[in-house]
Amino acid sequence: MAESDSDVRVVMITAPNAEVGETLARSLVEQRLAAAVNLVPGVHSVYRWKGRVSTSTEVLLVVKTRSDRCRELADRVAELHPYELPQVLELPVLGGSSAYLEWVRTESSP
Repeated sequence: MAESDSDVRVVMITAPNAEVGETLARSLVEQRLAAAVNLVPGVHSVYRWKGRVSTSTEVLLVVKTRSDRCRELADRVAELHPYELPQVLELPVLGGSSAYLEWVRTESSP
């Protein structure tokens, strides 16, 4: 991993539908908590919740941001999200297009 890539993150968030996903995505980008968010519809989720196995169709948000923005991003998701326990998973970026990674850094800077 190049040292310069270690500050870029992908954050994965699920939402119950496209409307909620769009609201979350716009808020994160408008507030510069993310450079970009992809909404992937039709995600079929199987999970254990409150002692029961459940299923649902969700929208997956793939968020590109900086590591130093992730705490505030997670806090904002918690404020806006209708789920009692929203998924917010931060994944390190190990590499990629230098120009794209720099764009992510610039666009998600406070």
